[in-house]
Amino acid sequence: MRIKRFAVLGTVLALAGATLAPAASAAEYDRPLADRLREAIVAQNFKDVIDLTPPEPGARSAGKREKYDASPAELMNRAQARMAAAGKPLHQTPNMDAAIIELDVLGRPKSVANVLLSPQHPNGVVVPVTHKGLSTDQVRYRWWDDTEWDVNGGKGTVDVLPGRENAAIDFSSPYPASVLKLMVGFGVLRLADQGKVDLDADYDYAPNPVRPACGGPTVKKIRQHFDEMITKSQNESTCSLIKLIHDHDAWGEVNQTFADLGMPTLMVTGTLPGNGGQWIGSNMSGLDTAKLLLLVNGGAGVLWTTDKGKPVTRNALSASSRKFFQETLAGQGHNEMLSTPNWCGRDYPVQGIPQQVPSRWIKPDGTVTVGDAVYDRDVRPCNDAAEVTFAHKTGWVDTTGSDAGIVKSLRGKDNRNYIVVVFCNLGTDYVDATRPADPPGVYPVLYTQKYAQLGKAIDTIMKNL
Repeated sequence: MRIKRFAVLGTVLALAGATLAPAASAAEYDRPLADRLREAIVAQNFKDVIDLTPPEPGARSAGKREKYDASPAELMNRAQARMAAAGKPLHQTPNMDAAIIELDVLGRPKSVANVLLSPQHPNGVVVPVTHKGLSTDQVRYRWWDDTEWDVNGGKGTVDVLPGRENAAIDFSSPYPASVLKLMVGFGVLRLADQGKVDLDADYDYAPNPVRPACGGPTVKKIRQHFDEMITKSQNESTCSLIKLIHDHDAWGEVNQTFADLGMPTLMVTGTLPGNGGQWIGSNMSGLDTAKLLLLVNGGAGVLWTTDKGKPVTRNALSASSRKFFQETLAGQGHNEMLSTPNWCGRDYPVQGIPQQVPSRWIKPDGTVTVGDAVYDRDVRPCNDAAEVTFAHKTGWVDTTGSDAGIVKSLRGKDNRNYIVVVFCNLGTDYVDATRPADPPGVYPVLYTQKYAQLGKAIDTIMKNL
């Protein structure tokens, strides 16, 4: 297979001390990989998912609605209420944006696949991706709107990027939910690299006005805010760091940096300078999010070349910033979407990507507690059987289920080294008909287990390349 030939060639050249070609010239749009990803997505058969908030006839959009990931206590209360709610089978195919970048031993892209699913493409559509830029101009991305998806056949009406009116694929990008915190993290670390902030300095967060989702005034080290934002998905710390970037009047620069680096769909707009709230003006495509993680992972040489001919390397972030970002993602506490080891041994949900749970969250009895989120299963058997690490960020709101991260084999396990991103509009308002009740006081299963099934299917594909 062509993919394996690239890996062998790269290894031979490296061992011989030869000059390696830029990574982007070796990476290529891989139709077989994309077709297998598309088949794995379609095989989930999303039509039997139950919609707890089915659309009302004649509903009209009131515009984008503000969304924050709910607290563990809120989610537990909602989960109990959902068990008694009467829903209906999903009335149309969901919108999903899934991307994979396979990496070689030096962290450079070997192959890439991007598949979109929507009511217009119920069997999935493979996105053509240029080999040098890891990019596409064949998708007309639209801003997400819940009501438009419900009553307009899944069709959005507001463009994310200008000049895409004639693109072959018209697609509404699901709201990224807390995966947007990857963009916030990038912005903070760029400020650190520029010497404008010190991660070990205290940040006095004084919101004006106070916003419930963002919490009240706090004083914490920037490093602590960053860790809480990623590993516990803490909204209060996220608002603090968004405000920190506003304090330096840097959000315009951060968004322009994404565009200049060839990731134009990544943007955080409309947030409030006084408190860091109002995140709904955030957008991410699966492909550009995978590229951001590729940069954070820090492969050798040129990772991709932008449409304007700019070579992009890991040096867009300093070595220390990349290391900190990687370690924080590797410390993720919410392992419960594409991977599900926090519920080790349960019949539901099924096992997803077979990852190892970070030890920092494991109690002496083997159960996991992440902030206020309490899980009731001994994860040690799953850690003993784990095959990979998964440095990732999840996101969940009523109409978003998202997960994005870097998968690497544990020593002695079947080799895989890849980045995976999944954005979908099936959030906490969508459940499986066979979903059992969560035990009282235990963190609930937030999504359909089809995400975990998809995660396992993707990992199997990558293991067998």
